[in-house]
Amino acid sequence: MSAVKHGATAAAVLGAAALATATVVKWEGWARTAYADIGRVWTICAGDTQRVGPGQTATDLECESRLGRAAVRIGFEIAPCLPQDLPMETRAAFISAAYNIGPAAFCGSSMSRRARAGDLAGACRALDLWNKAREGGGAPVVIRGLTLRRSDERRLCEAGLRP
Repeated sequence: MSAVKHGATAAAVLGAAALATATVVKWEGWARTAYADIGRVWTICAGDTQRVGPGQTATDLECESRLGRAAVRIGFEIAPCLPQDLPMETRAAFISAAYNIGPAAFCGSSMSRRARAGDLAGACRALDLWNKAREGGGAPVVIRGLTLRRSDERRLCEAGLRP
């Protein structure tokens, strides 16, 4: 499968993934020891939940590698759900959001639908809708940290739309 078939060139995804990592780290934090997150999911490094268990540790280099691989993987996973010619900042904001909510949720979201319809400003605004989480498995509630993260991602998203 070529990158172009996925909706974006490899260079577009790689550049946006690199830009997205700063936002991901800002909001996910950096933990070299595994912990249970707000949803009781084992997490390590910059919010990585893949193959993580209690007591697990990682070095900074391992965390950087995990983050880089995940951002690129997610960038390619969401590429078919977005227009090919997105500005780098806009794509980076969507990679950051998808890192947090998951590529499947992103691809089924109003962010993706609006972007594919050509409404990039609306797609950026739709980031604000993703500010809820299930604390401890309960009903979704607005989380202040997610509200702030989405605001930050929206600013990044809209920065790509400025002439």
